[in-house]
Amino acid sequence: QVQLVESGGGLVQPGGSLRLSCAASGSIFSINEMGWFRQAPGQQRELVAGIRSGNTNYADSVKGRFTISRDNAKNTVYLQMNSLKPEDTAVYYCKAIVSLTAAGYTYQYWGQGTQVTVSP
Repeated sequence: QVQLVESGGGLVQPGGSLRLSCAASGSIFSINEMGWFRQAPGQQRELVAGIRSGNTNYADSVKGRFTISRDNAKNTVYLQMNSLKPEDTAVYYCKAIVSLTAAGYTYQYWGQGTQVTVSP
């Protein structure tokens, strides 16, 4: 019913930048919130950044370096990542909390993930 498609991952040197995008499509009535998570090998998935009604929150490890933004008209969320470090290497996943009808019930959807590798 709802698909999230991420793009923008890749290989970058330490100190470099990448911009991730996540576009939501399908039978969407409204999107309550969107966010980015990441999972490194052998680690649990962790929240990187979230955005809801214009309010944002960030993991302490990325504050001041990453910026989350959203284009409501395009149902798209972005993650601008600057000053990247090797420890930012992970698979990055987009998540959306979506209402499919005006009834207000919400559902959680995940993207397929995009690899970000920070290495010299």
